Amino acid sequence: MTSAKERSTHEKPFHIVKRTDLPVWKSWLIRIAAVVASLIICAVIIILLTDDNPIQLYATMIQGAVGSPRRVWALLQGVAILLCISLAVTPAFKMRFWNIGAEGQVLIGGLGATAVMLLLGHSLPAPVVLLLVIVVSILCGAIWGVIPAIFKAFWNTNETLFTLMMNYIAIQLVSYFTYIWSSNKGNNVINTINVDNHAGWLELPPSIDRYGYLLNILIVAVLTVLMYFYLNNSKQGYEIAVVGESINTAKYAGINVKKVIIRTMLISGALCGVAGMLLVSGTDHTITPNTAAGRGFTAIVVSWLAKFNPLFMVLTSLLLVFMEKGALEISTVFGLNSSFSDIITGIIIFFIIGSEFFINYSIKRTHAKEAQTK
Repeated sequence: MTSAKERSTHEKPFHIVKRTDLPVWKSWLIRIAAVVASLIICAVIIILLTDDNPIQLYATMIQGAVGSPRRVWALLQGVAILLCISLAVTPAFKMRFWNIGAEGQVLIGGLGATAVMLLLGHSLPAPVVLLLVIVVSILCGAIWGVIPAIFKAFWNTNETLFTLMMNYIAIQLVSYFTYIWSSNKGNNVINTINVDNHAGWLELPPSIDRYGYLLNILIVAVLTVLMYFYLNNSKQGYEIAVVGESINTAKYAGINVKKVIIRTMLISGALCGVAGMLLVSGTDHTITPNTAAGRGFTAIVVSWLAKFNPLFMVLTSLLLVFMEKGALEISTVFGLNSSFSDIITGIIIFFIIGSEFFINYSIKRTHAKEAQTK
C-alpha cells in the first residue's frame, strides 16, 4: 500500500480536460493565434534556409492570391470548387461514414460531362446537351458514391478502404477514355481531352461574367445554403446526426439505418459529380486523370476544421486556397523550389489543425488536493 504522499509524487503535474462551453469568439481567437504563430515559425525557417525577407515573401503571397481582379476571381473559383467537394463529403462524415472517395467521384462526374459533350454535342441542340451534362454528371457521381454505401449497409464492409480503392478505378477509367478520345495517342504523356464544343458549357455572357467564374461561384453559394439547412433543419439531417451518434440509438428510434446510409452517399456522390461538372463544363473545358487535383482529400480537412458546418467551410476553404495560390506565387517570384512553398503551407495547416486541440481541450495543473483524492 502506498501513502497519499507517495501517490502525489507520481502524479502528473498537468492533466487534460475537455472543454464544454468555449465561446465561439474564443475558438476563433485560438485559430487566429495559431495562424500568427505559424507565420512566425515560417519566418524563422525562411531566414535560415533562404536569407530572404519573410515580410516580402508574405507580401508576395498576398499579391499572388488577390493582386489583381483576375486573381481574385480565380481565388473565388478555387474556393467554390473546394467548397463544393467539402459540402459533398460532410453529410457522410457527420454520419460517421468515412467517404475518402471524393476524388474518384469528382473524376467520374467530370468524365460523364465529357462523354456527353464529345458524343452528343454535335448532334443535339445546345440546351439539351447542357441538360444532359448536368443530369449525367450528377448521376455518375451518385452511382460512384452509392456503390460502397450499398456494401456498407448490407455487408458492413470497410467504407474507408472501399472508397479509397474506387479512387484508383476512377483515375484509370479517366486515363483510358482520355487515351481513347485523345488525338495525341502514342506519346508517353498524360492525355488531355479538350472539350472545345461550346454545347454543354456552363457559362454566362462575357458582358456579365468577364473571367468565366461567376456561374460556378453562384451555384456553389446556393448549394452551401441548401446544405446548411438540410443538415440543421430537415428530418433527413436529423437522421444523419442520430446515425452518426449511435447506430443502436438510431435503430431504437425507428430510423432505417441502411436507407440513411445509401441515401446520404447518393447525395454525397451527386455533389461530387456537380464539382466534376463545374470543373469540366464550367471552367477547365478539359479532363485529365489529375482534374480533381487532390481536392477530394483537401476537402476532408476543410470539413473537419469547420466541424461539419457548411457556413464555416467557406472560411476554411478560403484560407487553404489563399495559401495555395500565394505559395505558388512565392515559388515563381523568388525562384524557390515548389517543395519549399509546400513546406510553408504544410506548417500553417499543421498549426491550424493543432489549434483544434486547444479549442476542444484545456491543460490544467494538477493541485495537491486533487492528486490525493485520485
